[in-house]
Amino acid sequence: QVQLVESGGGLVQAGESLRLSCAASGGTFSRYRMGWFRQAPGKEREFVAAISWSGGSTYYANSVKGRFTISRDNAKNTVALQMNSLKPEDTAVYYCAADRSPIQITRQASDEKNYEDWGQGTQVTVSS
Repeated sequence: QVQLVESGGGLVQAGESLRLSCAASGGTFSRYRMGWFRQAPGKEREFVAAISWSGGSTYYANSVKGRFTISRDNAKNTVALQMNSLKPEDTAVYYCAADRSPIQITRQASDEKNYEDWGQGTQVTVSS
């Protein structure tokens, strides 16, 4: 099991940037695909971005492509989400998640069912 702790959320105005960070402990971070998901009030949780264990492959939801960048530092056991040009519709609780499966490469990165461990979430609010 992996413990995940997100940080970096806050209140910003539309057009501004935020950088979320997720610190992992209790596992072998460098072997896991990592993902970011979000859940807005009254809506289901949705995929935002994911990154392979090596960092060599990244995946993005269409709604954030070109604005958000996911990255990881396996030496520090952290994964980050740089969010630029934020919009009010980006307002949500953002969750970090880990896919620990040895066959993760065969599993869909955007499917939350493929992630075993989740953080508690961090709130991002974008005002217009």
